[in-house]
Amino acid sequence: MLKTSTVSALLLVAAALTMPSGSAMAKDIVLGASVQLTGPVANTGRYYRDAYQFAIDRINAAGGVKVGNESHKLDLKLYDNQSDVNLSVRQYTQLVSQDKVDFLLGPFASNFALADSAVSEKYRIPMVQGGGASDQIFARKFKYIFGTLAPASNYFGSTVDMMKGVNPAPKSVALLYADDAFDVSVAEGTRSKLQKAGLSLAMDERYSTNATDFNSLLAQIKSKNIDAVLVAGHETEILNFVRQAKSLAVAPKMYSFTVGVPSEDFRKALGKDADYAFGMTAWLPSAELKDRWFGDAAKFASAYKEKFGYDPDYHAASGVADVEALVQAVENAGSTDPQKVRDALSKVKFDSLYGRVAFNENGQIDLPQIVVQVQGDALVAIYGVDGMIKEPKYPMPAWDAR
Repeated sequence: MLKTSTVSALLLVAAALTMPSGSAMAKDIVLGASVQLTGPVANTGRYYRDAYQFAIDRINAAGGVKVGNESHKLDLKLYDNQSDVNLSVRQYTQLVSQDKVDFLLGPFASNFALADSAVSEKYRIPMVQGGGASDQIFARKFKYIFGTLAPASNYFGSTVDMMKGVNPAPKSVALLYADDAFDVSVAEGTRSKLQKAGLSLAMDERYSTNATDFNSLLAQIKSKNIDAVLVAGHETEILNFVRQAKSLAVAPKMYSFTVGVPSEDFRKALGKDADYAFGMTAWLPSAELKDRWFGDAAKFASAYKEKFGYDPDYHAASGVADVEALVQAVENAGSTDPQKVRDALSKVKFDSLYGRVAFNENGQIDLPQIVVQVQGDALVAIYGVDGMIKEPKYPMPAWDAR
């Protein structure tokens, strides 16, 4: 009679022999991220959570990631950094040192990406992120950080080009910006563009991140009779700015904002008060943007809205591109070795629903910004790389004349 231990051993051997081989036994590739699911910027952080998981689910449903002759499923290990930079750094450290994830996806916001990318560099684990655009992130010559947002210094580039052609051209411009990494980079790039365009910078003011009171700045705009106001900030700041502008009856010829305008939630929050606002986006859901996993950007946007109940903007599209870039690099490398995948990322070139993904020497891509404007209930593309797409509603009327 066989001993119990012998029977158990034989059963284990038999089970091993009957288990499928090849792709079904391939180890999952785990992607790790820390994003803002609670706190002041959670409304934007959810785009990344939803986009990451949506892309992973779609890729897995199509058979996963091909590494040599094996197919690997993707998995996501996600933490909520509670909109706290220090917590985010600790969580990324945990992801690589304890959770042993294979690769990293990024957080939202440049100040987070600036801090968290130091973790990926230290542990030599590639991070692909579409939440941080500050030039500072990519000026350090780090080798393991890759970004799918265009440089912050060029965010207002297309807006300034458009301003040169509107009638009447603005005679004075106010540049307002928060004191975080992204907005400082925006301001640094915009100053030189305004000067080159021959537009007079009458106000150049920095305000505290998460500011809620813009009355003093708005009073200056009114007293100086500023024609065009460019504001670099985060969505809650912009919402406060617009509401206070209305309450103080401050209505220059145009307002333009780095964030918010492309977002459905922003427009719903302001209602009719969002009308006439300019913004910019590197992405619109066009059927011309072909994609391996979703077909095209229009199909992606429709499927995303059906799944999550809200429209995607460029944050969501860049988040999907982050996942796809890692997948493409793994398949090109034929390996999950971090160094080989990092090297493959530096050479990757593919078309995605977000646009052409090809990282330059500093690890960033450079998609042109399209100027958009809220016109009634619609978000309208106004100005792009080929010039004016549609006439803007300009100049903006007084608040009591709408």
